[in-house]
Amino acid sequence: MKYPKDLHALIAILKKFPGVGAKTAERFAFHLLSWPKEDKQFLSNLLEAIQKSIIPCQECGALRDSSSCPFCVRFSPHLCIVSSPKDIYAVEETKIYQGLYYVLPRLLSPIEGKTLTDTDLHHLQQYIQSHQVKEVILALDSTLEGDTTSLFLKQHLAIWNIAITRLAFGLPVGSSLEYIDGTTLARALSARQIFL
Repeated sequence: MKYPKDLHALIAILKKFPGVGAKTAERFAFHLLSWPKEDKQFLSNLLEAIQKSIIPCQECGALRDSSSCPFCVRFSPHLCIVSSPKDIYAVEETKIYQGLYYVLPRLLSPIEGKTLTDTDLHHLQQYIQSHQVKEVILALDSTLEGDTTSLFLKQHLAIWNIAITRLAFGLPVGSSLEYIDGTTLARALSARQIFL
């Protein structure tokens, strides 16, 4: 059955969400249609407002509203490099790290032709200099792209007199060894530490 044109367009937009297939998008679309008019108008206004009110910080790439960036104003010698603004909030939830952040514009992927340009690297270097960073923490995903980017940044930043660290990899809390994949277990073994 062919849906009305606007409903079909709504379903197509909803399918762009991660993990949302055709059936789920249809269910969401029909659910949205059942919302009261005020809720639909509120959502519409909110989506329009977000375009203007939530912007990436020109310095670090974190999301901010019209006020100054809440992360760039921190005084810290530590800089955590992430691949997405969303990752900042995951780190913040730990309540352990209170330093600076820097969002990379992209991860390296030679297969897809994604690279970091000289401009990207220059901007990162300027940020490190202006904030007098003494340690860079590479908090990138444990994927081929994340590993490649981490290695590239380690080599690129090695000429600076700063410590370069990477998040530890290992076993998830509460896991059983029999369910851990070989790569994760190998990383946990190679990154083992003195038991205190």
